[in-house]
Amino acid sequence: MAMRLRACASVLLLFACGSDGESNRADSTAAAVQSDVPVAINGESPFQYPAELYDQGVEGEVRLRLYVDSAGVVHPESTRVASSSGTSALDSAAVRGAAQLRFAPAHRRGVSVSMTFFQPVIFRRRAAAGPGTAN
Repeated sequence: MAMRLRACASVLLLFACGSDGESNRADSTAAAVQSDVPVAINGESPFQYPAELYDQGVEGEVRLRLYVDSAGVVHPESTRVASSSGTSALDSAAVRGAAQLRFAPAHRRGVSVSMTFFQPVIFRRRAAAGPGTAN
């Protein structure tokens, strides 16, 4: 039961937030060569799939905007839903789990830096194994 309540939280790509979007693309590309983004270091996903939504087959993806300081600490008061799953309970579960995330900090020119970035959290039920499939 506990296993099914863990969200399948995927770190697809982490993007630094730009203040003026597309016009910053060239600047962002140049900066990416000299910096990296925070990397999640949790052993297990801190995101809990709401049991009633899991049982109903409700799935979704939440995109969070996180601020991680130069020590790799998430500042929960700055966490925001950037893109909703369309289900408020999934959005809330993502925000609650984000407070428990631990990161190796971003670096710029070899120095740890604070950074705001987007973190996708995906809530998906695992497909049931059928005949001839491995678990």
